[in-house]
Amino acid sequence: MCGITGLFDTRGVRNFERATLQRMNDAQFHRGPDAGDLHLEPGVGLGHRRLSIIDLATGQQPLFNEDGSVVVVFNGEIYNYQELVPELQALGHVFRTHSDTEVIVHAWESWGAECVQRFRGMFAFALWDRNQQSFFIARDRLGVKPLFYALLDDGTLVFGSELKTLLAHGGLRRELDPLAVEEYFALGYVAEPRCIFRQARKLEAGHTLLLRRGQPLPAPKPYWDLRFTLQRRVGLEEACAELDARLKESVRLRMIADVPLGAFLSGGVDSSAVVAHMAGLSQSPVNTCSMAFADPAYNEAEFARMVAERYHTNHHVDMVDSEDFGLVDTLARLYDEPYADSSAIPTYRVCQLARTHVKVALSGDGGDETFGGYRRYRMHLMEERMRRALPQGLRGPMFGLLARMYPKADWAPRVLRAKTTFEGMSRSAVQAYFHSLAQLRQPQRDQIFSDALKRELGGYSAEAVFERHARKAGTDDPLALIQYIDLKTWLIDDINTKVDRASMAHGLEVREPLMDHELVEWCASLPSALKISGQEGKHFFKKALEPRLPHDVLYRPKMGFSVPLARWLRGPLRQRVRDSLLGGAMAATGWFNARAIGQLIAQHESGAGDHSRALWTLLMFDAFLRNVAGVGAASEVRGLDLAPA
Repeated sequence: MCGITGLFDTRGVRNFERATLQRMNDAQFHRGPDAGDLHLEPGVGLGHRRLSIIDLATGQQPLFNEDGSVVVVFNGEIYNYQELVPELQALGHVFRTHSDTEVIVHAWESWGAECVQRFRGMFAFALWDRNQQSFFIARDRLGVKPLFYALLDDGTLVFGSELKTLLAHGGLRRELDPLAVEEYFALGYVAEPRCIFRQARKLEAGHTLLLRRGQPLPAPKPYWDLRFTLQRRVGLEEACAELDARLKESVRLRMIADVPLGAFLSGGVDSSAVVAHMAGLSQSPVNTCSMAFADPAYNEAEFARMVAERYHTNHHVDMVDSEDFGLVDTLARLYDEPYADSSAIPTYRVCQLARTHVKVALSGDGGDETFGGYRRYRMHLMEERMRRALPQGLRGPMFGLLARMYPKADWAPRVLRAKTTFEGMSRSAVQAYFHSLAQLRQPQRDQIFSDALKRELGGYSAEAVFERHARKAGTDDPLALIQYIDLKTWLIDDINTKVDRASMAHGLEVREPLMDHELVEWCASLPSALKISGQEGKHFFKKALEPRLPHDVLYRPKMGFSVPLARWLRGPLRQRVRDSLLGGAMAATGWFNARAIGQLIAQHESGAGDHSRALWTLLMFDAFLRNVAGVGAASEVRGLDLAPA
């Protein structure tokens, strides 16, 4: 796990200044505090910060092939590298290290851009081939590792693991993209490939970009997509047995390390499943790390303890203060783009705890998306059954009227006693799913956006993100469709972003057995009825784990990793909300309606409404403006300060 950055002259062979590349590399020092180095030649500059995990003695980067004509910088892990080494040796390649990085340069020499098809892991890398005059960047299938890039006005392509490395170059225009602002306020993040700065982009998950000097910048090329075939005909018992074997293999691959290794243990099904398999594969007790919350409404520590005791782990617990809201500015500097998931706070803390005991931690991320665990999936399926029973011409006007008339609908079934449900019933399946997930729904965004921002948007809605992915999903199965959308949006842009930045802030590598692409592909081949049965999500996943985990861990209500936002915003953060959202950087943009925001604040403070999600989203946008965009502050990019604000 590392940080990569660099420069490529798309027009010629200018000599880049070493000081510029050094500054870019230093901006991501936290991603690789163990070592760092640069490579410069005419028209090319590559930088790397190393977090040493495998081959501690000889795995330094940038790393070259035998004759020095191919050089790579790499962030992540190729879990099947040991299988690829003998195959590449048989093709004539000579290995000088025992690192997975060297597999990449030789795989490129043998298979070219198709080399990514052979890699099983999480990765982002950049490679320069002097003989072919080719510059190649790639990102893993499920977007575990990030990669930002931008084509500057002078023809320089700049790239990096984090946006701050591009900003450190000095040539990136800090012009905000209004469409990205709309996506942020709708989704809580900026959806790839868009970036908050108009000139920059994210390389999408499962994509590569191949550049040749003197040629225009091409469009990124997809090399992988997930197909929900749902055609594998297996019974519950057979599916459970195969899942157990596949999960064991995925965990085993991610336990390869030359440094102390452990796991996050939240007390939920996913992390508990990972720990159970780790314990079965380990000769010594597994190191586990959990967060306890002072507020019992958010505390899962007891369930984590049950699993830790069952498998005799070396269990470490840290308490998150109920008033741990001092990370607002730290998170803004860490994430670079506005990011509204408040669970970033406990995630930051659990990574901080884990790093005091281990250098690599396995997580349970990806389980809900892969196995159908979210409560919203079950609600969507109930709504979808009703949507399909009524034609849109009847359903739209009828439920649209009910939504406007709510809350007086006592005659309706319990599932329909909600304004959100009525609104969802009046829409298409994709529109309804977007509406149910929206951080601020369209009416709220219309209220807080100024006329100036609305003109900039030109009618654009973030709903287009979901519609774009839905067109590519290749399925009309109600569950598979929204799983596909989540795997392309929420998982990559929220979950993976959160974990990558929080872990890298502390020099911790996090690995994700439930996001193994072969496991995900296999699960996508199974019927949806195995994933959700009645009101039970993750049906066959939980059944497979019954011999390994306590019943109370498997079948208790899902709690989530959240914080008491509503209380914070009415209490200790009350004055900051007023100061930040009604003036300063927010006002300086000219993009927000202060009167509408003031009404949200007043209603929340009085208890007339719970606008905590909206206010937190606004507060984090203000923190981004001040700490990253330079609005209302000095515009230069300063070194990342990871100390709590």
